[in-house]
Amino acid sequence: MPRQSSEKINYAEGPADAEVMLVGQNPGKEEIRQNRPFVGRAGKYLDRVMADKGIDRKKLYLTSVVKAPTPKNRKPTADEIHDWMPVLLREIEMIKPAIVVLMGRVAWQVPRINEIEYIETYHPAAAMRFPEVRRKFEKDMAALGRRLSRR
Repeated sequence: MPRQSSEKINYAEGPADAEVMLVGQNPGKEEIRQNRPFVGRAGKYLDRVMADKGIDRKKLYLTSVVKAPTPKNRKPTADEIHDWMPVLLREIEMIKPAIVVLMGRVAWQVPRINEIEYIETYHPAAAMRFPEVRRKFEKDMAALGRRLSRR
């Protein structure tokens, strides 16, 4: 069940004025252990790709649609996504990023806010497994890196 807006948002981190927000699916085993987003295998891969593309993780706000672990790290259900979506939307309103990078099919369901640019790409976990997905993901991250370097 979603937490009250006054509570710290679990498994999210980054500057409150981040220009870019990365949104994933839900926390996994390692994220739960460290109470940080994207720190497991997929997070390490994401870090490598971002570093290769000149993107500084410390300048991004990282979060997820579902703010709680799911049993056996299964894909969140439609009800879980629906229940947590208002929390994510408040988080987006609070951070006010210029760009929101939606990583994976669960994140692609985020309603769009007119003033924000959205980039849909694959989740790093999928990019690690499938070469075609990896190429698209890394191309998207390279484009983001180029855009950020021009600002």
